Amino acid sequence: MSAESPAIEVHDLVKIYSGHTAVSKISFTVARGEILGFLGPNGAGKSTTMRILTGYLPATAGQVSVCGVPVASRSDEIKKLIGYMPENNPLPEDMRVSEYLHYRGRLKEIPRRKLAVRLDEVLELCDLTRVRHRIIGKLSKGFRQRVGIAEAILAEPPVIIMDEPTIGLDPHQILIVRDLIASLRGRMTVIISSHILPEIEMTCDRVLIINQGRVVATGTPADLRRKVFGQARYNLEISGDVAAALPATLTAVEPTLHVAETGEPDAAGFRKLTLTSTRDDDLGTALLHSLAADPRFRVRALHRSQPSLEEVFLAATKRGWETLDAPASK
Repeated sequence: MSAESPAIEVHDLVKIYSGHTAVSKISFTVARGEILGFLGPNGAGKSTTMRILTGYLPATAGQVSVCGVPVASRSDEIKKLIGYMPENNPLPEDMRVSEYLHYRGRLKEIPRRKLAVRLDEVLELCDLTRVRHRIIGKLSKGFRQRVGIAEAILAEPPVIIMDEPTIGLDPHQILIVRDLIASLRGRMTVIISSHILPEIEMTCDRVLIINQGRVVATGTPADLRRKVFGQARYNLEISGDVAAALPATLTAVEPTLHVAETGEPDAAGFRKLTLTSTRDDDLGTALLHSLAADPRFRVRALHRSQPSLEEVFLAATKRGWETLDAPASK
């Protein structure tokens, strides 16, 4: 396989359980060293897709390969290429952290001469050194999650798959896990499924959204905002001859820039306006200069309003539902 080929390739993946289609012809690729956020409502097919990728679950149809290795015919080899952390990762309650990781390292066939050094590296990376001799069953949820991540990256596989790695964690623990995942960028390919969308946005290079077993949107967060909403938004607080003079001023800056919403003036005479444009590059500086130079206006505030990833997710999945529910054309 060439160095430029993707770490993961999925083509027309299908999984059917007892007549129910959990995954319906999903296709996507993940580049080497990329961190991909895998999103979807409950029951969308995320966990099923992840289990197929790891070789733990057979597909009904389609092709999946990891580092050029076909999952369907060489699932044992795939398990050596992937570090997998399932949701609610089961860990042995009665083993100590270092004991468990040493045991897992032997199962992963890490040579004895390398295992001790690698174990120390992973404990340091996951901030587990101070609890290495603690019994896993007595650890907090945050530490247990880090033990799961440590086990996933222990053998330095080229691909890491994590299903809800921050579930049940407090904000401080989430920050630690986020930084840990970000530290893997460029070294390993990572797929993360999570319901905590701000974490996905801050951690991932690209996002894939599925609904009802189908891909409904994919791209960087900025790409998805543009694809789903199709326009940039600006919040403007301004006083002056808004109704008569503002439209011409906006058109002079950018022909697609216009007022989408107009609020009532406050006691000082300032209105809150929402402006939109199909231009994706930032028009804020040019707009502010034009308005400030015009004596008919007084500007109190101007900033670009970015839809959150949550808004993108809700819009994309809603659009997916509408497409799925639409009657077939005759």
